[in-house]
Amino acid sequence: MAGLELVVTAEQDGRTVRSLLKYELGLSTTRINRLKRTETGLTVNGVRVFTSAVLRAGDRLAVELDAAERATAVPPVPMELDILFEDEHLLILNKPAPLAVIPSSLSPGEPTLASGLAAYLGGGFSFHPVNRLDRGTTGLLTVAKNGYIHDRLRRQLHTGTFFRQYLAVCVGAPQSPQGSVDLPIGRAPGSAILRRTSPDGQPAHTDYRVLASAGGYSLVELTPRTGRTHQLRVHMAAIGCPLAGDWLYGRESPAIARPALHAARLRLFHPAAGAELSFSAPVPADMKNLLERTICPN
Repeated sequence: MAGLELVVTAEQDGRTVRSLLKYELGLSTTRINRLKRTETGLTVNGVRVFTSAVLRAGDRLAVELDAAERATAVPPVPMELDILFEDEHLLILNKPAPLAVIPSSLSPGEPTLASGLAAYLGGGFSFHPVNRLDRGTTGLLTVAKNGYIHDRLRRQLHTGTFFRQYLAVCVGAPQSPQGSVDLPIGRAPGSAILRRTSPDGQPAHTDYRVLASAGGYSLVELTPRTGRTHQLRVHMAAIGCPLAGDWLYGRESPAIARPALHAARLRLFHPAAGAELSFSAPVPADMKNLLERTICPN
């Protein structure tokens, strides 16, 4: 059961429940309104309370976050999950390929990470992916178990408190061994999937560093500073170095059946625990095999 608790201080004496929820605990107006309509969502000293109630120093305000959740309507599909961290608020997974994160109308009935977590977490499961990965991208992904944690983590995205770093195998090599790609990204005309760099697109920024190059391929470290759809794939293709196996922005490869992209490192600040968490995930077998065949032969 996920919850928050606040003991009213002398400085907070005389403030309402709503004020403390919004400005001290950071709950959104929508979430507060959902909680106040539940029997157990908001209590003070163990007794249900209205948001207009005025609290005094020493009062204990408790929030049952799960009371405001709505179950995600996906059929459960048992599957192996590589879970690196889990508590009552969130979990960190190492996602395989080709596994989609959420269901798509383009592939109805296809098992997804959402359906796998529905089987793992059971009834009443509410799915809140914080950072999404394409079905063909492997690596570290954060899922919040409630909307409060999801909202707090989404605010951290692309800041120093939610840091992500990827490894990619590219065809060719950037002209500079280290640099940035700062090109806006928008939808390609006539396609619901394809993106392209465009002056009228949304701002997009990627830092890169070449780790090794040989045989017409490069192992590149990529750090996104924004979060546009297909950003890393589009940016590397735009500088003439599409990801190996990226049929959408480059060309298919006999050496790997997907874009060679892996979310390798993740660092975030846990909103409830108040601690920094850091994770890494090893390069998966198909990318390791590609590296051994191209850049790092035995």
